[in-house]
Amino acid sequence: MSDRPPRQLPVPQPIRDDGAGATDPGPRDVMRDLENPDMLVPPATDAGLLPNLKFSFSDTRMTLKHGGWSREITVRELPVSKTLAGVNMRLTPGGVRELHWHQQAEWSYMILGSARITAVDQDGRNFIADVGPGDLWYFPPGIPHSIQGLEEGCEFLLVFDDGSFSDLNTLSISDWFAHTPKEVLSANFGVPADAFNDIPREQVYIFQDKVPGSLESQRIQSPYGTIPLSFKHSLLAQKPFKTPGGSVRIVDSSNFPISKTVAAALVEIEPGGMRELHWHPNNDEWQYYLTGQGRMTVFAGSGAAATFDYRAGDVGYVPFAFGHYIQNTGSQTLWYLEVFKSDRFADVSLNQWMALTPRELVQNNLRVSPEFLDALRKEKWPVVKYPGYTEGVRHR
Repeated sequence: MSDRPPRQLPVPQPIRDDGAGATDPGPRDVMRDLENPDMLVPPATDAGLLPNLKFSFSDTRMTLKHGGWSREITVRELPVSKTLAGVNMRLTPGGVRELHWHQQAEWSYMILGSARITAVDQDGRNFIADVGPGDLWYFPPGIPHSIQGLEEGCEFLLVFDDGSFSDLNTLSISDWFAHTPKEVLSANFGVPADAFNDIPREQVYIFQDKVPGSLESQRIQSPYGTIPLSFKHSLLAQKPFKTPGGSVRIVDSSNFPISKTVAAALVEIEPGGMRELHWHPNNDEWQYYLTGQGRMTVFAGSGAAATFDYRAGDVGYVPFAFGHYIQNTGSQTLWYLEVFKSDRFADVSLNQWMALTPRELVQNNLRVSPEFLDALRKEKWPVVKYPGYTEGVRHR
């Protein structure tokens, strides 16, 4: 064991390079300040008032069950997030998120491991599939379903199309049985009432079970066939749009037809790269950071702008049509999800807008150089770029 003392991290101070600010000698959380440098020392361009646009799953309360855990970020934790809510969940090998359904649509991204999902639609058509890293599933509102961890267990992100949603307030089969008289259950299913002597007394939510057998061994043939639109989509297997500085994979109702209320993009930003200045004309943006660290500045108009720092496990939010960009501020690749309550992904590039506007109008409006106007790119795609990059080719 080394006798050397642990390396002391420098204590950041709220002092900008221009001398604005002063030291903070009082009680403080230095580790928190190190994680939020752009809140401790905001860029000089930050101004005005914006709501908080960041919340970490690490600041949420865990719900621990035999078979897994869950934690959530809703409008209660992040008040600006009115369109979408998120749940981070882990299931052990064999762990089950019990048979249940929601009043909201459920969109999910598998982070680690694998799981088996099941569902039945309103026409009695069933769906059973295994999902692995980078796969999605989408269950429309009211569709009953379940999730079970396979051999190595799993961890995934759930997104619901209502910011007020809570996963602890869903419609569960165990909860319904527990609050239905046994004689009613007996009459409904045509079995003696004592068949229900051992049912749970409350919602099970997550429980431990054995790892299920093969997919083929669990298939059940419905007399009405299988669902016409798959509830599963392999996002990570999708060919990305390669751009200078990273890549983007877009999924919405155009390539995942069942997903009528949630659209998303999986964005990769390499070290030194950035997601260009842009905004979204369809709805608010809900973000989940998967790896790395980054910085986002959001412009709200009337001189208001604010900068936030994000790490893996954080949720970011951008209100409808607010301008923003995201920079990779770390030494590893930054991966994050952009999620929208919409059937289609849409964004507007600041670069392309100016490139397709008469040069004289742009020059007189912004007083920019001719070199700047020459560098503007007319072609549009979801751009991740290196600073200073001016010539792009779209790769499929």
